[in-house]
Amino acid sequence: MSRQERYEQLVRVAWQLVREEGTEALSLGRLSERAEVTKPVVYDHFGTRAGLLAVLYQDFDERQTALMDEALDKSKSTLASRAAVIASSYVECVLLQGREIPGVIAALAGSPELEKIKRDYRSVFIEKCRRVLAPFAEGVEIPTVSLWAMLGAADALSDAAAVGDITAEQAKAELLETITALVARASRGKPAKSSRRG
Repeated sequence: MSRQERYEQLVRVAWQLVREEGTEALSLGRLSERAEVTKPVVYDHFGTRAGLLAVLYQDFDERQTALMDEALDKSKSTLASRAAVIASSYVECVLLQGREIPGVIAALAGSPELEKIKRDYRSVFIEKCRRVLAPFAEGVEIPTVSLWAMLGAADALSDAAAVGDITAEQAKAELLETITALVARASRGKPAKSSRRG
């Protein structure tokens, strides 16, 4: 097995371990047992538990980006179509990963370095959404605060769908409405207020 194949196998087994036993059970030693490899092999690939968590988050983010890019390439150049792609891609990726990704994200919050990785990836996602939605905002820049609000809604709705509190279709429809509303607000030149001035 090549190094890359071993790496991909370890990532798959790590996700399986998180799915079956929870993020708290994820350690490099436990991963080596489940993957039936020696501990030095696992340590060589990830270094630390924090390194493994960062890889899992990156894997999730890359799949989310690939799903969205593919769907955007096939979509019509309309606000409804592009917003539907963002909403569907986000929800579908979280559902594909099931209940594991919230645990990984929670574990990332425990370390300043890992929290920075999460913030960096989220900032990239927000900027991508800004570029995708910009043509429909009639020359007005979509406020960053609105895009962060969209991301918060995307996380909450996707997590609720993942645990069965709402359906995937409800999550997608509500997120689609949120996205189209923030673009409409920006195009009217009335961005969401981020603070009140006295």
